Amino acid sequence: MTKQKKTSPESWLMLRKFLSQGTAVASWYPSSRFLCRSITKGIDWATTKCVVELGAGTGPVTQTLVSQAGPNTRLVIVERDRDFCDVLRQKFPGHDIVEGDACKLDEILAARGISHADHVISGLPLPSFPKELRDAVIAMSAKVLGPNGMFRQLTNMPYVYRGLYKKYFADVSFTLVPWNMPPAGVYYCKGYQLAPAS
Repeated sequence: MTKQKKTSPESWLMLRKFLSQGTAVASWYPSSRFLCRSITKGIDWATTKCVVELGAGTGPVTQTLVSQAGPNTRLVIVERDRDFCDVLRQKFPGHDIVEGDACKLDEILAARGISHADHVISGLPLPSFPKELRDAVIAMSAKVLGPNGMFRQLTNMPYVYRGLYKKYFADVSFTLVPWNMPPAGVYYCKGYQLAPAS
């Protein structure tokens, strides 16, 4: 008889949060290693000084960042939910886990003496946010990015929102990650431009 794989406490936490506040939690299941590798693809860790993660959840992307980043790269992990922050601090002791608001990212970085980020990695379900909040999060992310900085966005609805992100950024590319559960992908965005009113 084949043993069933047990669902981890983190997976149950993700499911519970998704069911109770689905517009604020992007997925009902933690991101796969394939998705985590895709969202960090192409980062030059030798020259990258700061990476910010927004909406870390239970930390699968955080784990990839921690394992890949060099000693000269600052990681700032921003998560609004207190329960998720507790999990992150247990998993990544000594790392900078911030229970905070993505719309105050400039204040969060300034308090740490960081002038800008090289990459902002977002696990937030931005298409589900009210437009004003989505505009604010993306504008703030663009504000803290350096001139060559990149905004990287996870999605669990491949290809659907390419047009949305092209309203905010001049240069948008996409990578499909079919091995994730559910199938997912990553938008790589550069060249922030003010989104149209519609």
